[in-house]
Amino acid sequence: MDKNTFTLLGLYKAMVRPHFECANAVWCPYKKGDIEIIEKVQKRATKLIISLKHLSYSERLKQLHLPTLKYRRLRSDMIQVFKIVHKYYDVCAAVKLNFNTLSTTRGNKYKLQKSASHHNLRKFSFSSRVVNIWNNLPDSVVDADTLNTFKNRLDKHWLDQDVLYTFAVKLYNF
Repeated sequence: MDKNTFTLLGLYKAMVRPHFECANAVWCPYKKGDIEIIEKVQKRATKLIISLKHLSYSERLKQLHLPTLKYRRLRSDMIQVFKIVHKYYDVCAAVKLNFNTLSTTRGNKYKLQKSASHHNLRKFSFSSRVVNIWNNLPDSVVDADTLNTFKNRLDKHWLDQDVLYTFAVKLYNF
């Protein structure tokens, strides 16, 4: 990676991307058009690197080892769930997540219960949108001792997922 690429990438990560990741648990776009609009910012930033301009967006992300913003939102959601489940937050202040004590077949030992929701406001809220993805994680990931261990295991587990470099696909087909 040359000096200009390193500088542009560093500036983007420090000055632009944090604006899209701030309060991710509260605002998370679920409509395809909204996701595309947000992803366009990163797409444009990667096009500023002249040596990679001829490549597709996915290829530029792979070359730069830069995940999609959608992937970063999913990862952030899982980190928040880990913190809630493992009581990193005050129980009174944290989002209430109910554990599923009835099912023992699939998922991990911290399996969450999905509540019924008929309206988009509830369906795409944090406590509803994270359940399927969290329940699909193996015990080896969710049973980490520390937050950093969880992050490393999650990244390793999701390393081969298409959503890492292609925002238009779904994680686990949910």
